[in-house]
Amino acid sequence: MLNSINMSNYADGSTVVGDDSRDQQDLLKSKPKVNDDLSPNSVSPKKRVGHPFVNSIETELEERPFFVRIGKDGLIAALQKLDRQLAESGRPKLLSKKVPTDWIGSEITPGQLGLINHGGSPKILTRPGRYPGFPLRNWWARSFEGKKGLSDTVIEFLGLTVVQVSQNQAAVISDPQNHIFVIKNAGFVCFAIEGTYDVLSIVDQTHLSQSVKDKITKSTLGWTHEVTMKSKTNAQEVKEYVVATFLNIPANNCAILQRGDDLELLGAGQSVITNPSVTLRGLYTLGENQIEMPTKDIFTRDQVPVSLTIYLKWQLTEPLKLTTHGYNTPYDALRDKTQSILTQIVAHLDYSAMVKQRSIGPDNMEDGTDPSSAFLDALRTRAMDEMHEAALDYGIVLKDLAVIDRQFKGEIASTMDKLTTRALQAQVEAANVDRENSNKVKQEEGALSVARIKAQARNTQADSEAYSVVAAAKAQAQRTRIEAEAQAEATRLAAQADAEAIRIKAAADAQVSDQFAREMELRRMEVTKVRAYGAKTVFVPSDGPGAQMGSAMAMGMAAGMGADRRS
Repeated sequence: MLNSINMSNYADGSTVVGDDSRDQQDLLKSKPKVNDDLSPNSVSPKKRVGHPFVNSIETELEERPFFVRIGKDGLIAALQKLDRQLAESGRPKLLSKKVPTDWIGSEITPGQLGLINHGGSPKILTRPGRYPGFPLRNWWARSFEGKKGLSDTVIEFLGLTVVQVSQNQAAVISDPQNHIFVIKNAGFVCFAIEGTYDVLSIVDQTHLSQSVKDKITKSTLGWTHEVTMKSKTNAQEVKEYVVATFLNIPANNCAILQRGDDLELLGAGQSVITNPSVTLRGLYTLGENQIEMPTKDIFTRDQVPVSLTIYLKWQLTEPLKLTTHGYNTPYDALRDKTQSILTQIVAHLDYSAMVKQRSIGPDNMEDGTDPSSAFLDALRTRAMDEMHEAALDYGIVLKDLAVIDRQFKGEIASTMDKLTTRALQAQVEAANVDRENSNKVKQEEGALSVARIKAQARNTQADSEAYSVVAAAKAQAQRTRIEAEAQAEATRLAAQADAEAIRIKAAADAQVSDQFAREMELRRMEVTKVRAYGAKTVFVPSDGPGAQMGSAMAMGMAAGMGADRRS
């Protein structure tokens, strides 16, 4: 029977697998739970029933002498219980009776244990304080061997063994009879009367050392770690033997375990194998996989050898079927069956029918009008149907199958390759000519577009300049008109001001009635006139007798000036 154990648990050599997630679900049920991952198609299917914490496995552990689990009360309570068991059996007690002081001696702080060698038997100091080395009778045949922490994972001292592991840790222990058991998320304290309890390894279950990858798809299937124990077979030879195998299986992956002819499916999670009769058959992924696979040479109906490269896409749904048929990977099963089916199909095809298409798949099938398309359609549909049916026998669902390449061999293949090369060269040359012509046309079109854009730019610039000239002329005319109007208005206002001043002054002069004042004003005007024209200026009246005299005087002066110039 393949048994699972509880997550804070103890498992001895009869335990095969311990998977935390499944065990927690089992404990919530009132009746045992059958493993849902177990396939009915295995050779000899076994139902794995979960066992609670108080099942027969733990009963066997409880039967070990002087073996105490560490419970909620902690390590000190477990040591006290072990001390009582030793005292009841008539053996020396484990806990020391020494009373600590606070002034001298070896110091034990809270959270520590003191270790004393009492004639080869262990003594434990649990109370914090100082322990002096006197009086001498208290230390007769005794020696202080050091201190350990209460939370240390492993403490080994003179037959006393203490193991405490955390959630992600697992301890592999060998008891005095070399029986192996595993502890996860728990702890114990024990004392070996004969032999020793050896802690073989403390394993970090989330970071196992060895990665297991699919050799074909290179995907990670999981991680494993093997714990070994040294065994002395004779006086000179010491060998190591695997006593426990840890598994960490990612989601959507699984493992197949085998014991004799029985196979069992193990789902994702952290597990450990301790039963020597149980072996790990393999790790598998339940997700989709795809690969390009070359085939061996296949002969057509006219005896032309051809090598195909096919595309396969599949998903493993029932790993037990695959292992039952003796295959280690889905690729091994598909490869053999694909080679067999393609050999049968290609043997009914002519070389001329196969050379027309380089790839055969659902997107490039013939429309049925060509006589050879029936063969190609048979290659696609028949191969897919037969492969799908054959894959189901191995627990595999075939998602896609396509022939993506073929390579013909032999003399006819060499001749066809030469013809194909020439045809390809002609196609390449024609394509180059078309490309050059297309480039020239594009260059001319580009030059024409550039000229059109430049002409549009020049027209736009001319329109802008013309608009600028018209706008400037309008602005100048408007400015001149405004300046003329302003000057005319200023002149008019100045004339009005002068006229108004003369009128006011005349009115003021007219209002002067005193003869003397008038005479004085006339004299002032004469003074102003003489000052303006100079003291030598002669003023001639412009009317009356004086005017004629002035004209004669002016003519005489002009004649005199002319005579002086001639002389």
